[in-house]
Amino acid sequence: MAASSLLQLAPIGPLADRLLRDNLGAVRLWEEEADWLARHGAGVELLATSVRRGCDAAMMAALPQLRAISSWGVGYDTLDVEAAHARGIQVANTPDVLDDCVADLAWGLLIAAARRISASDRYVRAGEWRDLGGFPLTTKVSGKRLGILGLGRIGTAIARRGQGFDMQVRYNGRSPKDVPYGFEASLVALAEWSDFLVVACGGGPETRHLVSAEVLAALGPRGILVNIGRGSVVDQAALIAALEAGTLGGAGLDVLQGEPGAPTALCHRDNVVISPHVGSATIETREAMEQLVVDNLHAFLREGRVLTPILR
Repeated sequence: MAASSLLQLAPIGPLADRLLRDNLGAVRLWEEEADWLARHGAGVELLATSVRRGCDAAMMAALPQLRAISSWGVGYDTLDVEAAHARGIQVANTPDVLDDCVADLAWGLLIAAARRISASDRYVRAGEWRDLGGFPLTTKVSGKRLGILGLGRIGTAIARRGQGFDMQVRYNGRSPKDVPYGFEASLVALAEWSDFLVVACGGGPETRHLVSAEVLAALGPRGILVNIGRGSVVDQAALIAALEAGTLGGAGLDVLQGEPGAPTALCHRDNVVISPHVGSATIETREAMEQLVVDNLHAFLREGRVLTPILR
């Protein structure tokens, strides 16, 4: 296969960008003329992209000889996987290598929201720490009940950490799994049982607003929601309303609807901790993700199949 048959839709990261260019001769679409696809799209057989850029059916239609897509990121809601599979195009993402870092951040947000670490930091920095015991009491974490929405790779890593905190763990998903955690078919029932509810499922139409006003009400005034999945899974207006009404205890959020940026109603609350969608944003994990994008393409060239295919 000629090196020019690889098209890269957008920058991925310094390691991947260099390897794709130097080792695989990738054409960088953002550096080409506007009519490049019309002139050369018929020669493209491999595609590199990211969950941020995605690849829709229209792009695939412009690449009639496309055989494989390698995407940076574990999510694939911006990839039209069904359209790809209908044409026999293999689609790969970068799972596994980011599970631990995302699970670590979920726990960081959970603890930070429960113990109000961000608020206590602001309290000290503002010069308000004048007396011992002046900061309000917070919520204990260890020994509590942990509910997880979506027990995939990341959800399972979160559950394992919960056991280290002596927690009972239950989960909700499409179907029960062979795991040592309790399955709860009703998300409302899971929220009612949980002290902490962690959203670890993917985005897309099937999961949009799964965490509804009813779920938040079930989680209750002492319950805490953590979201490291996708912002679309949570009804953000209902979340804000619950926090303002005091019917939800707090939230730790790495993803939001309409990101980047966050609504003022969330930013000004001491019982909310927000990070800027950085679940996998460590040096080690980002390099591993970038390498896997390249490795998937090398595997396809070598063996005719990617290493980490999206199967659905």
